[in-house]
Amino acid sequence: MKMIQPPFLIPGDGLSIVSPASIINPDYVKGAVERLESWPVGVSVSLHCLGRSGVYSGTVEERLDDLRTALYDPEVKAILCSRGGYGTVHLLDSLAPDVAHNPKWIIGFSDISALHALCVSRGIMSLHAPMCKHLTAESDDDRCTQYLRQILFGEIPHYHENPHPLNRCGEARGMLVGGNMAVLCGLIGTPYDIFRPGTVLFIEDIAEPPYKIERMLYQLKLSGRLASLAGLIVGRFTEYTENEGLGGTLYELIARMVEEYDYPVCFDFPVGHVPDNLPLIEGAEVTFSVGNSSVDLSFCIK
Repeated sequence: MKMIQPPFLIPGDGLSIVSPASIINPDYVKGAVERLESWPVGVSVSLHCLGRSGVYSGTVEERLDDLRTALYDPEVKAILCSRGGYGTVHLLDSLAPDVAHNPKWIIGFSDISALHALCVSRGIMSLHAPMCKHLTAESDDDRCTQYLRQILFGEIPHYHENPHPLNRCGEARGMLVGGNMAVLCGLIGTPYDIFRPGTVLFIEDIAEPPYKIERMLYQLKLSGRLASLAGLIVGRFTEYTENEGLGGTLYELIARMVEEYDYPVCFDFPVGHVPDNLPLIEGAEVTFSVGNSSVDLSFCIK
């Protein structure tokens, strides 16, 4: 599939903050607005961004309306999701006809992985990247914040990261897809299934016990999806308790699940529910190299 790259921003372009899922702390939105306006972009906050409907930022109709408004506004060139949580899956079918109307950068991670999956299904690149809390809490020189700004304005980084003892060396080239493992596995068999042959997959998760991660991996293995990858990037898994009764640590468990394949695999890559959460361009062609001394990821876009 030939992917559409949304236009990069120029100073003064508009960016809209929306809340497609859970309720957001208003202080994080305020802090993100201040940070973004210094880049500089013209920041708008969607009508229901700070709303509340049960555990969600708004009803399904309100959240859809905010996203559609941002997607169809010619002044808005990027859409920052305020946070994840849960609820994005409610919007996928209704939003599917809209995302390709005027492609623009959709930014976020965690539950926003569902929106990235929607974008991939429509042939559009998007940005798996930090959201409002990160932009508020981290310092001006935080590398993830700086990389996000650079990507939005057309400066594409090359990531050169530390090795891990469980890494498997090799080189791969393919389309980069991935995100939160539980969210993505929940989309298997739907039009938004991102597990495709020849892709470089990255995974991360939060508060999932190792046995549940193993169960998801078996779903991928038994369906042939693990075998068909070009490469695997194992990100940060957080807020869980190791269970040695499963035969080792979580990373060791994942390593065993893919040991029969010959593609490159890296562990502990800085992506996930952690402060060091590198922005990744979903849908972009990448070169992925795992060596004895480093892990390198380059985006093949201009």
